[in-house]
Amino acid sequence: MALGLVALTVMGDRHPVWQSETGQKVLQKGLETTAPTPPPGVTVAKVGDRIPAISLRTIGGDNQQRRTLSEIAKGKPLLINFWASWCGPCIREIPELVRYSNSDKGRSVQVVGIALDEPAAAQEFVDRFKMNYPQLWDEIGPKDASVTLGNPAGVLPYSVLIGADGTLLKQKIGPFAEGEIDKWVGAAR
Repeated sequence: MALGLVALTVMGDRHPVWQSETGQKVLQKGLETTAPTPPPGVTVAKVGDRIPAISLRTIGGDNQQRRTLSEIAKGKPLLINFWASWCGPCIREIPELVRYSNSDKGRSVQVVGIALDEPAAAQEFVDRFKMNYPQLWDEIGPKDASVTLGNPAGVLPYSVLIGADGTLLKQKIGPFAEGEIDKWVGAAR
């Protein structure tokens, strides 16, 4: 499985293998076997698990308002994307997330961004890229929300698809390619 991670580094994150379901499963398994053990009390979700209640601070203002993922979902599936302003692949995929959010208008799947970054840098990034979907902030580390949602190695970008019932449906390591999200979220509709 670690070979998958090496191949990703050598072949690049846009190689067709990593865009496939099989490639993503190989990457996920590789991360699981090479990631550090989560700290006590942190459970790493797997596909099929119901996700725990997660409450994070919003980006903007004083960053003190907290929102839960279930509040944002309002009974719809969620596409949650973890990013950071210093992450090159994150920067490449943001236009695709904005495009999807604009095209879907939150009718079927709600996009949510979660910044694992400094609050000021995250706010500047959101403004610069006109990220038009809810944005939350979490402190990066072994207990952050991405770890809880199946990313124990802390790889960015990292995305998950959560069903309307709160079940983890899919995981995505690496950036979305142009047009990929429409097909990827098909399982949640």
